[in-house]
Amino acid sequence: MIARVFRQVLPHPILSVALFMVWMLMSSPAGSGHATIALIVALLVPQVMRVLEPDMVQVRSPLSIIRLFWRLFLDVLSSNWNTARIVLGYRKRTRKAGFVNIQLECSNRYALACLAIIVTSTPGTTWVQYDRYSRVLLLHVLDLREEDDWKAILHNRYERLLMEIFP
Repeated sequence: MIARVFRQVLPHPILSVALFMVWMLMSSPAGSGHATIALIVALLVPQVMRVLEPDMVQVRSPLSIIRLFWRLFLDVLSSNWNTARIVLGYRKRTRKAGFVNIQLECSNRYALACLAIIVTSTPGTTWVQYDRYSRVLLLHVLDLREEDDWKAILHNRYERLLMEIFP
């Protein structure tokens, strides 16, 4: 009973203590007025954070995470090399930069967030826009091949693994 009341008042006790301490440290003459404001902030901000708490993440296949990281590591190295060669002029650009619309199968928000990080962290590609209703991703590619190639790369290399990881 007491634990439940404590959890209601202080849903994030570490955050409350940190907010109180930071407020007091930033107040030049620490007085009772500053301590009162610090206490109010330390009690109210965690209440707002309670509303923002996301759902628990469920991972179905932890071994797929290792495969995904290894694949991403190799792809980022390769993409860095290819992008550097294009930007520095060591490789003739037979293809142009452009946009690709890709229909995604995945709808899990954690998988989509991971896919956005993967695409954006890989040099030469940028996640531009995603429409969650139609599940269409707009992707910008520095070295645009056939659109079907990019669709196959995204689906086979990343999206399928992310769907294995996140149910």
